[in-house]
Amino acid sequence: MSLTIPNLLSLFRMGLVPFFIIAVIDGQPRRALLLFVVAGVTDALDGAIARIWKQQSLLGAYLDPIADKLLLTSAYVALAFPSLNPGTQIPVWVTVLVIARDVLILVMALVLFLALGIKSFPPTVISKVTTVAQVAAVAVVLVSGLVEDLEPFALGLVYVVAGLTVISGLDYIVRTNRMVGERARHEGAAASSPTDSAS
Repeated sequence: MSLTIPNLLSLFRMGLVPFFIIAVIDGQPRRALLLFVVAGVTDALDGAIARIWKQQSLLGAYLDPIADKLLLTSAYVALAFPSLNPGTQIPVWVTVLVIARDVLILVMALVLFLALGIKSFPPTVISKVTTVAQVAAVAVVLVSGLVEDLEPFALGLVYVVAGLTVISGLDYIVRTNRMVGERARHEGAAASSPTDSAS
């Protein structure tokens, strides 16, 4: 399995994570923000390159979301520690919600695959909006360390993220329940069809 340019960009994004965390720990929001923006640019680039030059791969399908979640989770954990960020502090409970949603999605996708063989579990609109809001919140929180007047807005955005995260998690639960029900009805109909045809 060869490494494509999108794969290398995803690996590069993973490599930025420890430097981002160090920047936050050192109380350098400007450097942390720069690294976060660079990571976001590589995320956009690897997707665009994969589509335009048709470099989609199975490895990339795993690397890209792992790199995204690794960076986002690290950001929420690091920015939840008191005194690390000179700007707005992300409440610990919001960080817990963000991580819990990701764990919930992973567990449900795994259950659907192992129990029902369902391999496709694409994100919904609300899930995509939640992810965008989570990324925007991290960026604004970092900027609030440079612009003091931005702190109330940053905290408000963090609370919006908390609400969207809960809604998105509930949406995934409803979707999973619906998919299980549809598969059960489909299998029930398939099992009863031979009897119907025989009669």
